[in-house]
Amino acid sequence: MTPKIIAVSRSLKHGFSKEPQDAVHLIPGEGVEGDAHRGITTQHLYRMRQDPTQPNLCQVHLLGSETLDELRAKGFTVEPGELGENVLTAGVDLLSLPLGTLMHLGDEAVVQVTGLRTPCSQIDRYQAGLQQHLWGERDQSGRKTRRAGIMSIVLKGGLVRSTDTLRIEVPAPPHRPLPPV
Repeated sequence: MTPKIIAVSRSLKHGFSKEPQDAVHLIPGEGVEGDAHRGITTQHLYRMRQDPTQPNLCQVHLLGSETLDELRAKGFTVEPGELGENVLTAGVDLLSLPLGTLMHLGDEAVVQVTGLRTPCSQIDRYQAGLQQHLWGERDQSGRKTRRAGIMSIVLKGGLVRSTDTLRIEVPAPPHRPLPPV
């Protein structure tokens, strides 16, 4: 399957879910125009309480539609944007991408992958029992792996539509696995 974008979403206010849009505009170094998480420094409330001056490595959240399919098969009701993602993709294993991967979204925008989203407790407040399904198996060091999508920063802005294709540009080896951000 050719990698593609299934849906794009944003939310003007801090909260868990985002509302699907026909298109979103990405702003270089900031994120999604009109989204509460847009900013040069962190905009996630938890991180802001820790240190509001830290860089925003979570400007754009991407999630694979395959994850939604798996959750639906387990009896959960999840639609695009409901897990807080800005971009819902299909046809690419986001979680296996190496750190620094470039993703060309549509004709203009380019984001750089910064890490894995940590499944937070808000997920269970959204739907009870959902959070545990966004944690994976334990890795070699004994830590649980994350399955709640990936985070990125905007390198080149532009319009991203819910019907766009995407292109992956993996950095030169050696590849580094995605850390949690």
